Amino acid sequence: MGTPIPCSAQEEHIFRSRHPAVLVPDITLPDFVLQDAELYADKVAFVEAATGKTFTYAEVVRDTRRFAKALRSLGLRKGHVVVVALPNVAEYGIVALGIMAAGGVFSGANPTAHESELKKQAEAADAKLIVTNDLNYGKVKGLGLPVIVLGEVCISTAVNWNELLDAADRAGDTLAYEEVLQSDLCALPFSSGTTGMSKGVMLTHRNLVANLCSSLFSVGPEMVGQVATLGLIPFFHIYGITGICCATLRNKGKVVVMGRFELRTFLNALITQEVSFAPIVPPIILALVKNPIVEEFDLSKLKLKAVMTAAAPLAPELLTAFENKFPGVQVQEAYGLTEHSCITLTHGDPSKGHGIAKKNSVGFLLPNLEIKFINPENGQSLPENTPGEICVRSQCVMQGYYNNKEETARTIDADGWLHTGDIGYIDNDGDIFIVDRIKELIKYKGFQVAPAELEAILLTHPSVEDAAVVPLPDEEAGEIPAACVVMSKSAKESEEDIMEFVASNVAHYKKVRVVQFVDSIPKSPSGKIMRRLLKEKMGTTPKAS
Repeated sequence: MGTPIPCSAQEEHIFRSRHPAVLVPDITLPDFVLQDAELYADKVAFVEAATGKTFTYAEVVRDTRRFAKALRSLGLRKGHVVVVALPNVAEYGIVALGIMAAGGVFSGANPTAHESELKKQAEAADAKLIVTNDLNYGKVKGLGLPVIVLGEVCISTAVNWNELLDAADRAGDTLAYEEVLQSDLCALPFSSGTTGMSKGVMLTHRNLVANLCSSLFSVGPEMVGQVATLGLIPFFHIYGITGICCATLRNKGKVVVMGRFELRTFLNALITQEVSFAPIVPPIILALVKNPIVEEFDLSKLKLKAVMTAAAPLAPELLTAFENKFPGVQVQEAYGLTEHSCITLTHGDPSKGHGIAKKNSVGFLLPNLEIKFINPENGQSLPENTPGEICVRSQCVMQGYYNNKEETARTIDADGWLHTGDIGYIDNDGDIFIVDRIKELIKYKGFQVAPAELEAILLTHPSVEDAAVVPLPDEEAGEIPAACVVMSKSAKESEEDIMEFVASNVAHYKKVRVVQFVDSIPKSPSGKIMRRLLKEKMGTTPKAS
């Protein structure tokens, strides 16, 4: 990418939110989300679906304070990074907020990651400390860093979580307290493992407080204390920690924590814990629509008001099938990325005149945000209804990639615009539509083919349970669309039948030209298809040019 060409202000097509600006208070993230917690002292903040273990608001405040104090006594100083390698557990929010309250930087890691991947993250982040559980201790014990272990098992070479908190109670407050400012870093999530080298994203307290103020702008006082949110999306993911844990704590709701997805446990938790809001990924919507296990449950007992999908586009037909099966449940979509957190939402509060975006859009722009769509070739901003690369500017934009000036300069330009790498457009009503990732578009004889569109068509076939489309190198066309398809057990169709089915629904250049039946589609924890793996599986990874 060359230097973006400056346009005069008149030519700039910049779109702003149609909603009035919201005020962002100057306080740290832990103070912001736990504000007024004493008024809800006995209310449950976190409950584990599998074990029933709970933490009330009083306990969350107490343990966040104790953990922050303990971390300082262990020598943690402002700006020090703590890597947290935990599954979703009831204590997770306390761990993250405690790190931030101590002035530290929370860096969530995938607990199922390989030892070498955890080592890479700890080294790339210059971590000073690790928090994990007894099951994953083996993977981090060789990193030469102090490890705090949650769980009942005492490990002699590690610090036990419960003992640490008890010791914090007994210790005096002699430690010099470094004031934590809103401009200090509080989180360092790692992003983009599927599209290249994973990079640490530097986020400040202000980035995340500003994002919560924007994304919760529609939640009125009548909703406070009323919401039960499903905590299934991994908390090491920025959406899990901010969009689920922090947003729910801010509104004094309850987070129903689930460590892994299993359909029966999931449905059982939705019913018994009276979950009202469930952020989930498209593969789960697929299961709810197509899996016969769902029929074992009395769905009339559900208190579910809305599901939210982010991270991966939802096929329109899947959306319709879900709405037919769960008529009272709103399907909300959102769009965001680690480098910015949430950017758009589809549903506001209609009673406040915050409408509902069109189906299949990712919604309207949140308050306080600016967005533009640029021609990736020359950097010029484009008018309505013209697809271009989405760029966003606000107080939520990351500070940059940790120790990576080049990538930062490629992503955030001199005017403060974050270039997302996503192609989309805005329509005349201000609703935003995502077309695809720039990097994932398949170039067939110079035509651009969006994998997401072909995947949506494949999923409409009654015998198709799941599908993914990737480019394969082709001498004549450059690239051709190839599909990996998971067929239902009773399916009779051949690969040719599936190719013909797609061909009858698309323009000639979009036809799927190779179909391979597979047992499953590899997906990341957030539900994104791992296309690189699939290309390798098909045995024809494009040669590096």
